[in-house]
Amino acid sequence: MAQAAKSAINDESFAHTKMNEPLLLEALQLPRIEHERVERLQIETGDRAETIVRRLGLVTDLRLAEAYAQVLKQPLVQDTELREATFVADMACRDFFYRYKLMPLTMTDQALEVAMTDPLDPDVMEALTFRFECPVRPRAALPADVDAALDQVYGRQGGLGSGPGSPSDADTRWETDLERLREEASDAPVIRRVNALIAQAVEKRASDIHIESTETGLRTRYRIDGVLSDVDQAAEHLRNAVISRLKVMANLDIAERRLAQDGRIRQVIQGKEIDFRVSTTPSAHGENVVLRVLDRDRTVLDFAELGFDRTVLAQWLATISRPHGVVLVSGPTGSGKTTTLYTSLQHLNSTERKILTVEDPIEYVMAGINQTQVKPLIGLSFANVLRSFLRQDPDIMMVGEIRDLETAQIAIQASLTGHLVLSTVHTNDAASAMARLVDMGVERYLLTSTVSGVLAQRLVRRLCHRCREGYEAPPDLCRTLGFVEAGIEAPTLFRARGCSACGQRGYVGRTMILEFLPMSDRIRSLVMQGGEAREIEVAAVQDGMQTMYRHGLRKAAAGETTIDEVMRVIGDD
Repeated sequence: MAQAAKSAINDESFAHTKMNEPLLLEALQLPRIEHERVERLQIETGDRAETIVRRLGLVTDLRLAEAYAQVLKQPLVQDTELREATFVADMACRDFFYRYKLMPLTMTDQALEVAMTDPLDPDVMEALTFRFECPVRPRAALPADVDAALDQVYGRQGGLGSGPGSPSDADTRWETDLERLREEASDAPVIRRVNALIAQAVEKRASDIHIESTETGLRTRYRIDGVLSDVDQAAEHLRNAVISRLKVMANLDIAERRLAQDGRIRQVIQGKEIDFRVSTTPSAHGENVVLRVLDRDRTVLDFAELGFDRTVLAQWLATISRPHGVVLVSGPTGSGKTTTLYTSLQHLNSTERKILTVEDPIEYVMAGINQTQVKPLIGLSFANVLRSFLRQDPDIMMVGEIRDLETAQIAIQASLTGHLVLSTVHTNDAASAMARLVDMGVERYLLTSTVSGVLAQRLVRRLCHRCREGYEAPPDLCRTLGFVEAGIEAPTLFRARGCSACGQRGYVGRTMILEFLPMSDRIRSLVMQGGEAREIEVAAVQDGMQTMYRHGLRKAAAGETTIDEVMRVIGDD
């Protein structure tokens, strides 16, 4: 092709780059101060806006890709479109595609359509135009999606992390060659893939990231509003590299695959620091990793936001305001118990009170409160820390969990000597907490003289108010579900629909349904007599306790959640 023709192609393919950079900044909708900061750094460094935005961590990969798509006036390339790409370049292009994270989609007489993570990069556009001798039409795509597509096309032909021999041979080499494992974890495509998974989880408001080894590769799922959904599949040869990368970030032993490990990661995402609690465990096909997302900005320590109604809140505040006693929060893992305790501590926190906590782990650092994390390997257990607390002259102590007799006895001893103790237990409802402590070996007379009350709770998804759909509940359904007994006549119920505001899920965030059991004289008498949990619950309801199920009915009738959600988390009475 003549040089003049090539110049014309180049002009058509990437002349848009410079003029589109200001449009990109506008599409990103950065706060004014950050927008000015990027423009200032452009002048000082000569770098492109995209490079500066990525370096500062001001936006997620998803937000940047959406902005690119808006500027190019082309829809964002979806992972299905990448997997169905009809144009496959030869292996000589593989390293270039991996390095610059791009994937050809289709080739026509008019142009080559390419999915790119930086579709405004003029050097890459020029290189593509020169290599394929035709105009290039760029489209924006997510880095993780491009990586997955490249792995699908080139991975088994000598791509990233592959080599001679079977996958099992590679696993054997990685077990015996620690340096090779570190190198795989440090490869740029692996680092970008892991960073993209983490950033996308924060963008989608996920509470947990589940990365699971399977027979064919690596499966990634996000827990959003309490429900897991698939987001990514990685090829088998990437499994050890991705998991090793996460271990390196969490300061864990990457060579240890037989034992469970725990660690923490701190990442700057969208300009703010976010912590991740990391847990690894061995499985049949390798290792599984779960990351708990600890985003302080998303945690609102406010009783009304959590879902407390006025009656329960008044009872709860009266109970935790007493100078001594044991106050418990019960529920399964992930039901928001720790958040309730943190909110309570914030309410109690003042310069006149000394508050000490022992946790495993410390999820959020709170100003004005002395927090200690247990370390069982060096003998720093809940019980040992509590003993030392008693010599620190505290007013209030919070124990992350009462999980054995020794911890329970020291908590009760602290209450008897004039301290307020807040803690959690793992039971299904408030009445079962008494039976759980008795099973641990706590004497009944100590429970009746120290426990002030038990709060049980669950989390249900909150309906999106933009798209929820109301319907009149049939009378038969109202009777069956217990609305009549709860004093709720002819309620209007709601169902989830889905819209752009809620990501087509129909739900945004979660709210609590709860029950509070105060230790009345009647309840104390039943505990002393060895009453079963069901007997205690019946007596508490007769004394005026609202069960979690009935609280859920009221929230469904108010349009905050759905009956399906209430039934999903607790069933019926």
